[in-house]
Amino acid sequence: MRNLVKLYLVSFIFLSDFIAFAQPGDDDGTGGLEGGDPQPAPIDSKLILLAIIGILFAVYSFRKNRKQA
Repeated sequence: MRNLVKLYLVSFIFLSDFIAFAQPGDDDGTGGLEGGDPQPAPIDSKLILLAIIGILFAVYSFRKNRKQA
């Protein structure tokens, strides 16, 4: 009997996760799930600068680790 209570409790905790994080629906009656999303953020504006900084950081890390070894 005690194992059955533990099983109910664990299954309730795992299954309540789906309900706790569900998104609210639209109450306008159309039932549509699309639309209302924000515009996507552009990632191409500073991509070259980010790549250069990443390469410089990799070279710095490689040289730092090589001097310690």
